[in-house]
Amino acid sequence: MQQCAKTAIGIIIVAAGRGERAGSSVEGPKQYRRIGGKPVIAHTLGRFLAWPKTARIVTVIHPDDVALFETARGDLAGGEKVAVCFGGATRQQSVLAGLKALSGSNVTHVMIHDAVRPFVDEDLLERIAAGIDAREACLLPVMPVTDTLKRGDAAGLVVETVSRAGLFSAQTPQTFSYPAIVKAHEAAAESGRNDFTDDASIAEWAGLAVRLVEGSPDNVKLTLQKDIAMADARLNRTALPDVRTGNGYDVHQLVPGDGVTLCGIFIPHDQALKGHSDADVALHALTDALLATCGAGDIGDHFPPSDPQWKDAPSRIFLEHAARIVRKAGGTIMNADISLIAEAPKIGPHRQAMREKLSEILAITLDRCSVKATTNETIGFVGRREGIAAIATATVVFARENP
Repeated sequence: MQQCAKTAIGIIIVAAGRGERAGSSVEGPKQYRRIGGKPVIAHTLGRFLAWPKTARIVTVIHPDDVALFETARGDLAGGEKVAVCFGGATRQQSVLAGLKALSGSNVTHVMIHDAVRPFVDEDLLERIAAGIDAREACLLPVMPVTDTLKRGDAAGLVVETVSRAGLFSAQTPQTFSYPAIVKAHEAAAESGRNDFTDDASIAEWAGLAVRLVEGSPDNVKLTLQKDIAMADARLNRTALPDVRTGNGYDVHQLVPGDGVTLCGIFIPHDQALKGHSDADVALHALTDALLATCGAGDIGDHFPPSDPQWKDAPSRIFLEHAARIVRKAGGTIMNADISLIAEAPKIGPHRQAMREKLSEILAITLDRCSVKATTNETIGFVGRREGIAAIATATVVFARENP
């Protein structure tokens, strides 16, 4: 059945609470704590902004939270469409303020939702919208109670086991005919009743029939600090991992000498590599590869060959420096791979020692360090034994933004 053309659904996001059970935080009340790199309320608003049937959104906030809300709203596409009003001392008063803020709009129905339920999904919203199509005045998403229930006394003893048959836990958004729920809220306020814990209970008190709708197990309310931590972990698991790969290439000229240093290992040879430092072409290439994973320039930016202090310096200094930069940026080095291109000396007999040296310098396990070698088939400067080249690849995983 298609939704009636005259139906317009307003959304009230209730966000004026202080959230004492979640503990204190420099980020403010729990609706502004960060999960998955964004405030909880930004996730919640984003769900409704993305739902095509949303006609208007009013967020009810605490007067002390204006700056927090503006920051959260600023991260959202379409966030400028979200109206704001101030709440009262109780949730009931805050909802009534939100309902009044919708006065004069064209909304025919209203969804009232907790700001700290950031995982509401489109399937649930569509199930509720189907009830609106069926001309239901009050719709309450619920989940059946599955735990065994016990009633206790003041001494902490079990009095009885309560049958869970026909028992449900209530969720939001609770949805109503706009005129009907405004009338019910105003009547409750005029009667002096201020003890209702949700809007469906006010509707029941006012004599309105409330229809149950299948809720969602994911539509959890973040109440305690551990709930916020679990929500953040959930979002971080589902986010794309920040894996970056950097490449490096270096070449040094061969000159008469007594040996070459490659991957930190000295190999006796009738030639030497020419360079300002020890000319370890392998470690130079790997240094550039690591720096590339966090956009930190190249080895020449950090260790200019014109600087005399680096004359004859061991190249492990350069690689250790690059590794520190990566780790300071939140990176974990996962793999280092070096390909040496040389006609001589033979690399095979020294490969294990080279891998062990890389493992030591980078503080990663041996299985994450790879050294390979090939000749240039007597072609080019390498083939003529005029130089040695190295190609390096580094893989780094960077941490997501912490809450």
